[in-house]
Amino acid sequence: MRTFNTGKITFEYPVTWEVEKADVLSNPDCIATLSKGQDNLLNAVSFPTATNLDDYKIFMEDVISDDGGVILSSDFVQIADKDAIKVHANMDTPEINFDIHTYVFIENKEIYIFELRTLDVTGESERELKNIISSLKF
Repeated sequence: MRTFNTGKITFEYPVTWEVEKADVLSNPDCIATLSKGQDNLLNAVSFPTATNLDDYKIFMEDVISDDGGVILSSDFVQIADKDAIKVHANMDTPEINFDIHTYVFIENKEIYIFELRTLDVTGESERELKNIISSLKF
């Protein structure tokens, strides 16, 4: 395992994942981008927020549905000793069909969103994401 540290958050990730240069020009809220091959991309963003998990869950589900996604599950969970939202959705575009696995935390009026876009149908990448999120420290 390797350690990623932004100063605000720390998490561990498998050596099979690579840290990419965060695209802060098109996404200034990006704090981390990791990839595993061409089939898996994990983005983490953070920005100040006045919302709460209940309201953000509704907003997130609406955005996914409005983008044509199908929500497969959407739950409140406790992970890394924190309350979070966990959403699993499928996106089917003309170019590609992929799954999105998202965890959302709100800590000290800051929202943290971890979104895995994957083509992996084995579930391995989802398990690795859960392990990454479980190691998260604010």
